[in-house]
Amino acid sequence: MSQTRNQIGEAVLLRRVPPEAYLEYSTEIVRTLDGFHQISAIRSAVFLSEQDCPYEEEFDGNDFCATHLLLKARGRPVGTLRIRWFAEFAKLERIALLPCERGRVGLRVLLATGFEMVSRKGYERMIGQIQSRLWPVWSRTFKCHLIEGRPAFWFSDYEYREIEIPIPRHPLALRMQEDPYRIIRPEGAWDEPGILETSVARSQSDEQAA
Repeated sequence: MSQTRNQIGEAVLLRRVPPEAYLEYSTEIVRTLDGFHQISAIRSAVFLSEQDCPYEEEFDGNDFCATHLLLKARGRPVGTLRIRWFAEFAKLERIALLPCERGRVGLRVLLATGFEMVSRKGYERMIGQIQSRLWPVWSRTFKCHLIEGRPAFWFSDYEYREIEIPIPRHPLALRMQEDPYRIIRPEGAWDEPGILETSVARSQSDEQAA
C-alpha cells in the first residue's frame, strides 16, 4: 500500500487521520519472511510478554492463511494487525501496538489501511472478537456495534465479545471482470504494474522467434 490517504478506510474511523500522519507512518502488507519476523516480534512483545498468552495460542495456525499489515513509524516496526477472509465477511484480528505507540495516531493509520484494503476487495462488513474490557476503547475508535444475540465467550484467559464493522462500498472494488493482469498483481498493489506483466514482452519475442 502506498502512503496516500485511505479515503474509504478513514470513513470507518470516528476521527480522520491528519494528513501529516502519513509522513511519519507507513503501512505495508507482509510478503517476506523478514516482514513476518517483524510482526511476530511485535505480537510476542504484546501478547506473550504483556498478556502472558501461551505461544501456541497466540500463533494459532492461521498466520500463513491470513493477510498481515505492518505499521512503521519513521521506518521502525511498531504495530500490526491480521485479516482473514471468508465468503461474506472479513475478520479483523491480532491488533498489536508497542507501548510507545499507544494513544498515538499510528493506530488510525493502520486501521484505515486495513479497512481500505477490505473495501477494495469488495467486502462490506467485518467482524472482530474483542476483549470485553476493551469495548469502550474500540467503540470510540471506529464505527462498530456489538452483535446482538451473541453472548460473551472466553479464550486465553480473557472474556471476549463479537462486534460487526460496516465497511463502505469502494468505487474501485475488485470484481471478476477486472483486467486479468490486475488480479495477478501482488496483494494490495493492484494499481501498479506487476512482475508478471513484464513476461508479456518475453512471450511475444518467443512467438516472433518461432
